[in-house]
Amino acid sequence: MQQGSAKKILLNLLKVTVSVGGLAYIFWKVPFTDVCNHWTTQALPWIGVILFCTLFSMAIQANRWRGLLLDEGKKIRFRTFYAYIALGYFFNNLLPSGFGGDAVKTIAFGKRFGNMANSVAAVAISRVMGLIAMFICFFVTLPFVIARYDIPAMYTGAVCAVALVSVLIIIGGLFSDKIRIPEKIAGRIPFLTKLQDAFSIYRNYKKAFFLSGLDSIWLQISSIAIHYAYFQAVGVPVDIATITVFMTITITVSMLPISINGIGIREGVNVSLFTGLLGIPANIVLAAALLGYIPMLFQALQGAVVFAALGKRK
Repeated sequence: MQQGSAKKILLNLLKVTVSVGGLAYIFWKVPFTDVCNHWTTQALPWIGVILFCTLFSMAIQANRWRGLLLDEGKKIRFRTFYAYIALGYFFNNLLPSGFGGDAVKTIAFGKRFGNMANSVAAVAISRVMGLIAMFICFFVTLPFVIARYDIPAMYTGAVCAVALVSVLIIIGGLFSDKIRIPEKIAGRIPFLTKLQDAFSIYRNYKKAFFLSGLDSIWLQISSIAIHYAYFQAVGVPVDIATITVFMTITITVSMLPISINGIGIREGVNVSLFTGLLGIPANIVLAAALLGYIPMLFQALQGAVVFAALGKRK
């Protein structure tokens, strides 16, 4: 076995340990039966809202991807983009990284339509624009939340750090003709140079870039609505501003490559925020947080259908 393969296996084992260990610790402290007691029939209408918003979010992502492919995107049907978005979610639930599905859908799409470079650029930009939209919503609502709750500095610091990196990536990409990544950094992280080149394509397509940002805002609004519905479903309303800020913190921390798709970390951060700051009992917080697996499974199920259909074509 090569050293690189062994290192990768060890890293994945550590991620599994963190995720399993995190969940085990949480449910050792909070019995799972206490969590289940909060899933009642009153949740059903809100689950309907969650599923609708999930479909809407996937449609927005498909439209954003199509728009970023410029003239090439117009030649391909919308439902094709939607299908590959679903395929990406299917593999996101199979691979140890939440970004693995992006690679799979991009490669599959590029091989089928022969525009790999542009597809990679569009998907990369979609990710960054999605983060920017999330951080815009975060900073708009943050003043209303910190006026009431003492949010730990490590959480707001983590969000600010990732937000700064995202902004620098966009600035460095759009103005790559004037700003170049230092050779030492580019040598160590070659992906940054490729990402910068990807962004540079859109210097002459400002409308497409602006519309992708608008789609990202709509996508973020839909995500906020989904998280709002989680708590409504368990009978504990939480205001939109608090949902927005805490959701952003949870997503940002869950992006750290120390677990399997944020599992175990996400639940712990939710309890830390909603129980630690709002005083909502941990079993209710977990009941709401675990509803987050409904859209994940819904997306993965659609992706499984696409994967099966693509398999039959071969």
